[in-house]
Amino acid sequence: MTAELHTLTGAYALNAVPDEEAEAFKKHLRGCPACAQEVKELRETAARLGSALAAVPPQRMREATLTQVAQTRQWPPLVAAVRRPRPAKKPPIRIALWGAAAAAAGALVFGLVTANTEPGTDPAQRQLASVNAVLTAPDASTVKGAVPGTTTVVTSRSQGKIVVMAGDLPPLAPGKAYQVWLIGKSGVHSAGLMAEDGPHRTRPVLADLPGGIDRVGITAEPAGGSPAPTVPAVVMVNLA
Repeated sequence: MTAELHTLTGAYALNAVPDEEAEAFKKHLRGCPACAQEVKELRETAARLGSALAAVPPQRMREATLTQVAQTRQWPPLVAAVRRPRPAKKPPIRIALWGAAAAAAGALVFGLVTANTEPGTDPAQRQLASVNAVLTAPDASTVKGAVPGTTTVVTSRSQGKIVVMAGDLPPLAPGKAYQVWLIGKSGVHSAGLMAEDGPHRTRPVLADLPGGIDRVGITAEPAGGSPAPTVPAVVMVNLA
């Protein structure tokens, strides 16, 4: 069980771990700085993804919800007086009415929220949705790289994708950019350039996951990128 705890960072960061395992993982975090840092980084990424995909509900949603509320019977106030027991097989009419109205209001709100949070045709939202799909995939595997900086690599074979997140990398010289490389038996493949996302942070890099990839490297290349690495890797992460 102790070895398996290291694989729960992604699920724990998204509150997707059963209570019993969550308690065991909390105890594990107290003695495992690597997992604690990884959970912190994954939660920050999930928060950025959520903020990027957030949408302001339309005015019609508020109006429709208030209309349903006005038509929905509320539960009576709790009182100290002893009440007569109600028949078990015949629930009060107001309960049935409340349930039906609440279900209708819930369906309406769910439909409106779904309609307004779909990635649609916005490339940035589609990219973030794809990143989130990898991070939350049932078979997501997370590996953390060594210094310098903090690099986290998440792979999902079911999605056929890889996500690379890095922070606190050494400052770049003018005209340079960090480029991610996928390395394995099939050769070296560029996963793309790392764009800045605030001080000491970069945006997640999402790429297709070729077969046989067992390492991820990051090099400092010309700003436009290179067809192949031109300098030794700043960071090298072993996936195996």
